[in-house]
Amino acid sequence: MKKLFPLLLVLLSTFQFTYSQRPEEGGRGQGPIEITGKVLEQGTDIPLEYATLVLQSVSDPNKITGGITDIDGNFNVEAEPGNYNVSIEYIGYRTIKKPEQSLIKNTDLGTIKLSFDAAELDAVEVVGEKTTVEVRLDKKIYNIGKDLTTSGATVSDALNNVPSVSVGVEGAISLRGNENVRILINGRPSALAGFGSTDALRQLPADAIEKVEVITSPSARYDAEGTAGILNIILKKEKTLGFNGSINTTIGYPANSGVNVNLNLRTDKYNIFNTTGYRYRDAPGNAFFENTYTSGNFDRILEDRQYNRLDKSFNTNLGMEYFITEKSSVTGSVFYRTSKDEDVTDNTNQRFNNGSLASRTFRKENENQDDENYQFSLNYINNLDDDGQKLTADLQYSKGDETTISIIEENRTFPDTDLIVLENVFENESQNEYLAQIDYVLPMGDAQFEAGYRGTFKEELTNYQLDSLNQASGQFVINESLTNKFTYNENVNALYTQYGNKYGKFSVLLGLRLENTQLKGQLESEYDSAELEEALGIDVDVNFDKNYLGLFPTLNIIYELAENENISLGYNRRINRPRGWFINPFPSRSSRTNIFQGNPDLNPAFSNAFDIGYLKRWDKLTLTSSIYYQRETDSFERIQETTGQTTTDGIEIIRSIPINLSTENRYGAEAGIIYNPAKWLRLNSSFNFFKFSSEGFFNGIDYSADNTSWFARFSSKVTLPSKIEWQTNTFYRGQTENAQTISKGILSVNLALSKDIMKDNGTISLNVSDLFNSRKRRSFTETEFFTSDSEFQWRVRQITLGFMYRFNEAKKRERGGRSGYGGEDEIQG
Repeated sequence: MKKLFPLLLVLLSTFQFTYSQRPEEGGRGQGPIEITGKVLEQGTDIPLEYATLVLQSVSDPNKITGGITDIDGNFNVEAEPGNYNVSIEYIGYRTIKKPEQSLIKNTDLGTIKLSFDAAELDAVEVVGEKTTVEVRLDKKIYNIGKDLTTSGATVSDALNNVPSVSVGVEGAISLRGNENVRILINGRPSALAGFGSTDALRQLPADAIEKVEVITSPSARYDAEGTAGILNIILKKEKTLGFNGSINTTIGYPANSGVNVNLNLRTDKYNIFNTTGYRYRDAPGNAFFENTYTSGNFDRILEDRQYNRLDKSFNTNLGMEYFITEKSSVTGSVFYRTSKDEDVTDNTNQRFNNGSLASRTFRKENENQDDENYQFSLNYINNLDDDGQKLTADLQYSKGDETTISIIEENRTFPDTDLIVLENVFENESQNEYLAQIDYVLPMGDAQFEAGYRGTFKEELTNYQLDSLNQASGQFVINESLTNKFTYNENVNALYTQYGNKYGKFSVLLGLRLENTQLKGQLESEYDSAELEEALGIDVDVNFDKNYLGLFPTLNIIYELAENENISLGYNRRINRPRGWFINPFPSRSSRTNIFQGNPDLNPAFSNAFDIGYLKRWDKLTLTSSIYYQRETDSFERIQETTGQTTTDGIEIIRSIPINLSTENRYGAEAGIIYNPAKWLRLNSSFNFFKFSSEGFFNGIDYSADNTSWFARFSSKVTLPSKIEWQTNTFYRGQTENAQTISKGILSVNLALSKDIMKDNGTISLNVSDLFNSRKRRSFTETEFFTSDSEFQWRVRQITLGFMYRFNEAKKRERGGRSGYGGEDEIQG
């Protein structure tokens, strides 16, 4: 990370056409002069390699030159004679400025000592061998831009390579095995992450990501939402002066092609950035279910499903940062994403009685989904002084609209041939979200004080209609019991304050957040209240207005045992709010025999979490580890139960519904190792072990459960002859279970090769996702009335060939090669 910002001057010579070449007054006719000096760290006199010397012409501010320090902290820069504003910069340290310096002959600026910047108090640094993760008081930061296996991949695929994170075969994202994780885009809640699900993350290209922040012990500046923690996805915005960019194209099998363009133009007064991508992707999958029943017309049913999914999506992120003054700027950006999915599901269904085939049906579902999202953001930053006092303000508006039209046809093929059902399903989800935020940072010597406000105001409207063909009349008839309009509002107002300081070897960050949550639901239905409760089988108020006021304290401490070793302690209280589709009481169904029904009586869940971490860095090895405990009350659980109804051909209808269980206790430990034994070999592994126990009753049934599971990943990157890079990522998740379902372990292996060409301006890559075609969910569900043994594969093995071309952009900005996880080689802890 430190190597990125200071090295921008290495690229300046490439962009000289942007700036005037006139010599300064008083220096005409003279040759270039030399500016020399040395940069050290205040207090330790350690040389600061890659510190930056910036020379800005006084008469022509657009004319900038400079250089960086070597391994001994020395710099030697050539410049035209003249008057310059001189600054010496190093990220994480206070900048030293020398305005209006007359440099008309060779000049030695002497020894310059930089001190730590109080604004970076929460980043306790371990300076040394470069690795790939920044360990902060409240988070870990992973740069995934250099991960070879993400070529042609989506954001969802990329997250599955991040330590502590796992992504299920259907896209559910977990942090330390817990799915109650908050997804942020650029530090803010965003409709771009989808309608409470992770579908949108399967459409955004991984190329759009700069880094991912894994925040397991969030400080008070973050939302209290997400009992597992926060994943903050940072999108790319280049900081290098001049015009530069890259074009990345991919083609794969099964059909997977796309193009992604990153462009950036930065001058001394503004920065324009854009990321635009288009992808065409076929994602075939399959599933098999063997179900047994204790009641109904059949005792055994086999289902064989084949999925053919075609996704065509376009996204663009366009923004401009304007530097109002040297210390203040305003950034405006718009993000737009549109996609069109064309999915076809074939389902062959065989029904048995006493071992004999009683009937066979074939069901085809054609689903077309149009999704459109856009977001406008405005950000203002004012660095009020040179000591780190800072004011930021944000405004954001997000709007999303998703329309799904499905045609479902099911025919009997044995013993007779006839039409069973023909249905048309219309579903529309629209979402509007407003965000307003202001933050203030006040350094106080070695300490730092922060305070701020954030308000988020979200409305979701769901319109669901199902029409069934009346075969007698030949007309489609609206199914009133499955047709509804539901409006859900979630308004959150929050105030926070936090204080950080360093006491000898202790670094402390203490915060408190006050949040008020309003949850409102309104249902439009043809039924009156009594009829509705009878039709839905629930006894709750479907029109509700709930308010929750809560305090959410946080505490993060780091104790430095030695220069390269520390321990950390984190505590936070969190909330998990139910999403709109968890609240909507009207059922929606994926088949005639399975429905999902929301629960308007669902309340937020609250948790208290503790985390103890340990970091140790040796010459070629870095170890990060932690143990954690979380207690959650009113935790969510999806359970399955019979509705007491059957289909026209005698199959029992099963309902899934989310409920509040009373408590859940979760224990866990994780460890990560980054080992660089040689320049040509980089190894990275992580392991996470967790156990949770939950207890609770619903409708007289005990849904208590205990589960012990684990997951591990291993990544190796090898530099072969001819500078070919070979990366292998292996992931394994152990068996998991809840009150009703046991899911077996899953193994996934990704393989990638890359080679730089065209004088390192181009890279060609080959990526195989799920090398052994083993990423399948195998599970067994058992209740009092049925069992289900199933296997589900969302997407079969994928092979992708990619080519990236960079213009006016250096491939490597640090000295030496890349290592470890695949990002810039740096660790902070």
